[in-house]
Amino acid sequence: MKTDTGIALVDLDEEGVDRAFRADVLKGLNQLPKAIPARWFYDQEGSRLFERITQLDEYYPTRAETDVLKTRSNEFAQLVGQGRAVVEFGSGSSVKTPLLLEAIDPAAYVPLDISGDFLRESAVALSQKFPDLPVHPVEADFMRRVSLPDGVGPLKKLGFFPGSTIGNMVPRTAVDLLRSMRATLGADEGESPLLLIGMDLVKEQQKLEAAYDDSDGVTAAFNMNLVTRINRELSGTIPADALDHRAVWNDDLARVEMHLVANRDIDFTVSGESFSMRSGETIHTENSHKFTPRSANLLLLAGGWTPIKRWVDEDERFSVVLARATEQREAP
Repeated sequence: MKTDTGIALVDLDEEGVDRAFRADVLKGLNQLPKAIPARWFYDQEGSRLFERITQLDEYYPTRAETDVLKTRSNEFAQLVGQGRAVVEFGSGSSVKTPLLLEAIDPAAYVPLDISGDFLRESAVALSQKFPDLPVHPVEADFMRRVSLPDGVGPLKKLGFFPGSTIGNMVPRTAVDLLRSMRATLGADEGESPLLLIGMDLVKEQQKLEAAYDDSDGVTAAFNMNLVTRINRELSGTIPADALDHRAVWNDDLARVEMHLVANRDIDFTVSGESFSMRSGETIHTENSHKFTPRSANLLLLAGGWTPIKRWVDEDERFSVVLARATEQREAP
């Protein structure tokens, strides 16, 4: 595998902190109800904890999606074809990414991730599996359009967005992300780019809540690590023992919500700003939207992608959708 050193596109301030991270945290703590975007879970420790979550008995999405990737690889290969550059939005899983790469024999692999350390670790791991595959890791916020490395642009491209991360976003943000993916992948020679995306399905409330509040407490640690990161990087004084993990199903919005709930009144500072929380008040840290085939199609179409084929696992828990970028036309 030919590995670039990586292209860093994260905007750091004079203290070496991601400007977007600081801005999102301060904005989120100042609003009511308090909320911080889920993408900031994924520092190095957060990424490691999430990898542990994917191995838990209660957390079905990874197993279900992996089952689809294993059993439908021939169909992927026929529809996608060989010789594409795979652009993965989020650093590659040690399980799922190799399954796709083995199936379609790509010309290059470009993982995009905001967590630079985890990104580089993933690239090294893939080098042991694919020694002849050019890999171009890019440290960047893929919520925005990203310029791809030299040599990748002329290739036909397949975007890869596994894990139902799209469900972490409210619909308008998800649509914006899908459009930015379209912009990142650009226009291929004579053919629109493709996108292979994981989308979790609506199911029983008990199964959904258990997946985000496991008996081993790993998801709770993942949620609490956000506090650790804020205290470390933003000079925060949030008392971690005053916050508890909570995961609940919101049926009206078809999503599991994760919160950090204050178990007592607290006062704290972050980046020199003062904040307070009353007992029972929460910081909303994550949404995990679940989809029906209809709602998934509507979201993709709104984001500029036309669904081509949908696959589900044997137990119909999780879907993987292949879509083609919709031709961009001027409104009449």
